[in-house]
Amino acid sequence: MTAELAALRRNYAMASLSEDDVAPDPFKQLERWLKEAIASELPEPNAMTLATATPEGCPSARVVLLKGLDARGLVFYTNYESRKGVEIETNPRAALLFFWAELERQVRVEGRVERVSTEESVAYFQSRPKESQISAWASPQSRVISGRDVVEQRYQELAAQFKHDEVLPLPPFWGGYRVIPTYFEFWQGRPSRMHDRICYRLEDGKWTIARLAP
Repeated sequence: MTAELAALRRNYAMASLSEDDVAPDPFKQLERWLKEAIASELPEPNAMTLATATPEGCPSARVVLLKGLDARGLVFYTNYESRKGVEIETNPRAALLFFWAELERQVRVEGRVERVSTEESVAYFQSRPKESQISAWASPQSRVISGRDVVEQRYQELAAQFKHDEVLPLPPFWGGYRVIPTYFEFWQGRPSRMHDRICYRLEDGKWTIARLAP
């Protein structure tokens, strides 16, 4: 298997990226690339890897979906009692990674994390399909369970309980987090592994732009 993996190669040659190409504001640059990913009809263009860590620095990562983007930060939703939720509450910093293989692009984001307002969480939660709202209530996310039947039975109980309701109340253990960036990096694949990497750092309230070696 090692030989097969070592032999895997792909030469990136679709596009380039320079300091003159990018927007002065990294949020605008991310929005531009997200729109291009959506227009390209990529599967789950808003999927991003979320990395969190314990106070001792033990990391964990998983894929979540970006559900909000503005000048305040990047928003995703989850169970606050999940592993990522517990790690965020005790170590409120995170890293995000978007990877659009078809466009030969990556975006890295680093920053601190805070909960969004209850009003924002309610609005998003109740915009989800009713089945997804029930699922959020039914799942003790990240906890060990004896079998799938545990959550399936709970789901059916809640479906019966809320069968006459169009929307469900927001679970007290569920809501949104906002990653407030201090760092962005935009990566464009280039031939011979001479990739373009443009980063933004927040310094004294202003974004500075620099090129990184491949």
